Amino acid sequence: MQHVWQRGSQGAITERLRSFSMHDLTAIQGDEPIGQRPYQALPETRKKTKSSVSESLGYRIQLERNSGDDKTDEEMDGTHSEDEMFAQRGLRRSQSMKSVKSIKGRKEVYVACQSMLIVLVGAVPQYHINQEEIPASRDELAKHIQFTDNFTSIVTEWYLIKQEAYKVSLASSMFFAGLLIGNIAFGPLSDKLGRKPVYLSGLFFDVIFGYVAAFAPSYEIFATSRFIVGITNGGMSLVSFVLTQEYVGKSFWSFTGSLTNLTFAVGIAVYALLGYYIRQWRYLAFVSNCPGIVFFLLSLLLPESPRWLYSQGNTVEAERVLQYIALGNGKERLTIKLKPCAGTMKTDESAPSVLSLVKHPVLRWRTVILMYIWYVCSLVYYGLTLNAGELGGNLYLNVALYGLVEVPAFPLCMFFIEKPWSGRRKTMTSFLIFAGFACIITMLLPENAGLFFSPTLLALCGKMTVSAAFNIVYIYTSELYPTVLRNAGLGVCSMTCRFGGILAPFVPSMKSLNPSMPFVVFGISGLSAGFLTLLLPETVNKPIAESIEDLQMSKYQLLKNKKVTQLEENT
Repeated sequence: MQHVWQRGSQGAITERLRSFSMHDLTAIQGDEPIGQRPYQALPETRKKTKSSVSESLGYRIQLERNSGDDKTDEEMDGTHSEDEMFAQRGLRRSQSMKSVKSIKGRKEVYVACQSMLIVLVGAVPQYHINQEEIPASRDELAKHIQFTDNFTSIVTEWYLIKQEAYKVSLASSMFFAGLLIGNIAFGPLSDKLGRKPVYLSGLFFDVIFGYVAAFAPSYEIFATSRFIVGITNGGMSLVSFVLTQEYVGKSFWSFTGSLTNLTFAVGIAVYALLGYYIRQWRYLAFVSNCPGIVFFLLSLLLPESPRWLYSQGNTVEAERVLQYIALGNGKERLTIKLKPCAGTMKTDESAPSVLSLVKHPVLRWRTVILMYIWYVCSLVYYGLTLNAGELGGNLYLNVALYGLVEVPAFPLCMFFIEKPWSGRRKTMTSFLIFAGFACIITMLLPENAGLFFSPTLLALCGKMTVSAAFNIVYIYTSELYPTVLRNAGLGVCSMTCRFGGILAPFVPSMKSLNPSMPFVVFGISGLSAGFLTLLLPETVNKPIAESIEDLQMSKYQLLKNKKVTQLEENT
């Protein structure tokens, strides 16, 4: 899952943009003509009464009616929240799918190839040394070592065995360390410079240094280029995630997020297929990097985020982008006008900060538990994927299965988390505990235990369930934090997620200490995270806290009653 994402959080990127949403375009997607009316949308952060909407909103969208429209102003008049407007007119799936496919779906296959590159490029083939003592120099080692498998890797290129074997895991960890830096650096840059230029710059350098890694003359240059690829890959993926979310309506956010993880999983299988036919590691790295050029050229056609343009006061360009999206849906007779109101860009100096996660006792323990769960999800997810080469059987088949096994995980988790009898907490607990037990049982089974009890099958089951848990934790975490601290909470959890990715490559190498050690680490981690999840509250069909005060039971019940009353009024 990277899944993230790569797997990560949009952090502060969307913090200043809550007051503007693509839901305001839903009127142009409908089948009926639209009268001349000011459309207003409540920010995602709060539900306001109608009298306070204009004060808190800071902008209006007016859709001008052409001749021949039947609706009167009185018939179309009214103030609606974003969700109401979305439900009334509906954002066409064609526009959503167009944005998703162009930015997320296809590109995630390329991102998966880059993220999992070391699995095949750093694979250790079978070898034989024809003398008892291992030569100290690399030149002498080359004379006495014989690799028996029919593929090459950085191990065969630079003889990374025995005392030098740690360098394979180090190169992988440097990539994940780059992801951490990229997530931190690219967010503020895209806030300041814009989504599109930062995304394109990241993708451009991602492709460039991908080729540097493919033609690296030494291990040091290879590892350094992988570190830079991690920075650009992580940052570019983060910005493209936000850019895609800002193209589509809120009701499609869970869909686009799941699609990202789904196509990332398919990308792992595609990479395994490439590796099966391309056995020379340099050619494999080169071919895996080539789709990046295509995606870069296609991305040049994408418009800038209208939300970011609006936040910068560039209403003219934002209107042009919105009209472009409208034309893409076949609506040519509507003129979109943004009318900024005073106070849009005002900041609240008393707004809660990241320190509030530590000061508030409920949030403090909730954050500690969630940080550990995110860390475990990342550690087990990437650790099992990188450990594919250590399992018995065909290397390429194992890698492909480790990707494809995630495909059923997403509909499975989306089904259970919406059921009142399972919800978020019980579902994620079950998935994590199952993943932990699967890893522990894997180390106890012999290689010839049979098809249904083979270590490979159980490891795949563990990968599927931890992948489902990884998908749920994004949704669950966003619901456990009040709106005013949601981005801060997700950002902190995302950082611990990256640390799990950094440590994951070293866990399979613990097999040199004990063959069962990697699965012991994965199993205990999964079980502990699963039981800790039981300490968190359930959120399915529960009101979402808007402020820290709403975490108190009385405030929470008041919020729930208010939402029920508003729903009855709008029915």
